[in-house]
Amino acid sequence: MTTTTTTTTTATSVPVKAVEEKTAVRRRGRRRGLAPGKRLPASRIIGPALFFALWAAASAAGQLDPAAIPAPWTVLKTAGRLWTSGTLPTDVLTSLERAAYGFALGLTAGVVLALVAGLSRIGEALVDGTVQLNRAIPTLGLIPLFILWLGIGETFKIAIIAIVVYIPIYLNLHAALSGIDHRYVELAEVQGLSRLQFIRQIVIPGALPGFFVGLRLGVTGSWLSLVVLEQINATSGLGYMMFQAQNYGQSDVILVGLLIYGVFGLASDSAVRLIERRVLSWRRTLSS
Repeated sequence: MTTTTTTTTTATSVPVKAVEEKTAVRRRGRRRGLAPGKRLPASRIIGPALFFALWAAASAAGQLDPAAIPAPWTVLKTAGRLWTSGTLPTDVLTSLERAAYGFALGLTAGVVLALVAGLSRIGEALVDGTVQLNRAIPTLGLIPLFILWLGIGETFKIAIIAIVVYIPIYLNLHAALSGIDHRYVELAEVQGLSRLQFIRQIVIPGALPGFFVGLRLGVTGSWLSLVVLEQINATSGLGYMMFQAQNYGQSDVILVGLLIYGVFGLASDSAVRLIERRVLSWRRTLSS
């Protein structure tokens, strides 16, 4: 009788364990299914490639007015002609130089001001309100004033780009510094860390994610402001080329300039993202 009972209990427990294991597997599978999954290869160019494919198809089908929106192959031919004539390389180098100088100044100012405001109450009182006031003023509205102050040459263009760049870098870095958990500060005090050790081991790792967000916005902002600034008393640059093309009704030249701006913006943003993934490789996020 005892043997029969034991056999029945064992036979019953086996299906129960099997059901429990299947349930656990299903639950684990559901948890894994919440994540976006692995990153697709070359995922950032899929959208632009689809856009150009639709553009080419619409142009080939005659759905677009060639005078208003030329076909992609017409734009490429125009770009090749401008490059061969030597005008496009000069304009590209001039725009890169302006963007680089303005971005370097804006990056330096944004980081320094954010550190002063984020690590000192006195610095925050002196800096943060001024930056917030500057942020509320339309940057492009400062152009007439900056022309009176700095002249109509290259200086005011670089200054405006620097302002456009430093604001998002400051805002995101300052927010990241202010958002560091105070328990880490208490832990650093208990461990007896010096000011330099505290900044290196606590502040920098905690602020880097916000800094890279601001850096990406700053890089994009430098290209956006450059389009407008190069149409003001300029003799070279992509914006100047597009402004001249507008006067002569050359929509293909305008599209060449826009595409180059887009390529530069996408390439610079991708470079910042790559650096961010390398520097913050210790983080485990949905985009990892």
